[in-house]
Amino acid sequence: MSTEDVAGIDLESVTKWMVDTIPGVSAPFEFSPIAGGHSNLTFGVTDAAGRRLVLRRPPLTAVLATAHDMVREHRVISAFGPTPVACPETLGLCEDLEVNGSPFYVMDFVDGVVLHDRTITAASIPADQRIKLSESVVDTLAALHTADPDEIGLGDLGRRSGYLERQLKRWQGQWEKTKTRELPAMDRTYQLLLEALPEEKYNTVVHGDYRLGNMLVIPETGTVAAVLDWELCTLGDPLADLGYLLNNWVEPGELDQVAGATDFPTADGGFMSRDDLIARYVEKTGFEVANPNYYRAFQFWRLGAIVEGVLSRYMKGALDNDVDLEAFRVQVDSLAGMAIELAEDM
Repeated sequence: MSTEDVAGIDLESVTKWMVDTIPGVSAPFEFSPIAGGHSNLTFGVTDAAGRRLVLRRPPLTAVLATAHDMVREHRVISAFGPTPVACPETLGLCEDLEVNGSPFYVMDFVDGVVLHDRTITAASIPADQRIKLSESVVDTLAALHTADPDEIGLGDLGRRSGYLERQLKRWQGQWEKTKTRELPAMDRTYQLLLEALPEEKYNTVVHGDYRLGNMLVIPETGTVAAVLDWELCTLGDPLADLGYLLNNWVEPGELDQVAGATDFPTADGGFMSRDDLIARYVEKTGFEVANPNYYRAFQFWRLGAIVEGVLSRYMKGALDNDVDLEAFRVQVDSLAGMAIELAEDM
């Protein structure tokens, strides 16, 4: 792709900055958008010698300071560099808006496959590597959660307590503002989650979107090569990350029971069961996981509020894409149903 055709890259300014900032690179550079993700923009970069890099910048429109903070994202990835958590090596951060119109950072390219769905899993991950990959996913999460925030320089990344309480308040407020109809399961789940609010025994760095679709994996070895998409990272209850992973860890046959479900990379089987995943997480972290269904219910409920918000924006014309609104409603109904089922079974 011609570098002149890439929206979001000021070719001349970015080229000069990279040559001046990143040791060993050589111009000219070729930039090409990397598909995937719905937030910050990611570009593959190849220099004159064939070296591959990655550049991240905010979207071109509708930029939110909290959601598209390149400085914060760069800081988090850099902090985990010396730890066992698999992350790309960061190479440079540009905060000068004169260079490219917004902050951006550059990191080393990591080779691997992103398992977006079970079709890619079937084509990429041999059956005899799926348990090993399961173990690597859990071990990476455990390494993330057992890293001391103060020791790696992230002690001030967020508040040190009250994570779930704040999340419940935030997303209930979002639900009330954006709901397009009454959905008793969402309101009832919220009440059950409030009543059963667990003691926050642990406060660690949490990723916020930890799932196979946000990782690069190495098929040949069944290992996580890098964890991606850190924009939701903060300090909080690590079991919220675990609950989110468990919800995305769909077992064979479950997709047929979930109306409006998208595809999941683990759905064809061969991976560790949820119970085994929890057991390994407990072994690796030393954390007590007494009530995983609480965190699963919370994450289904939270995602229901998020998707309803997107539906509301479509209905009000804030988003102009031609979409199937009924599919959004079915998805929210399903998420609410799964949330209340787990909440009542806590």
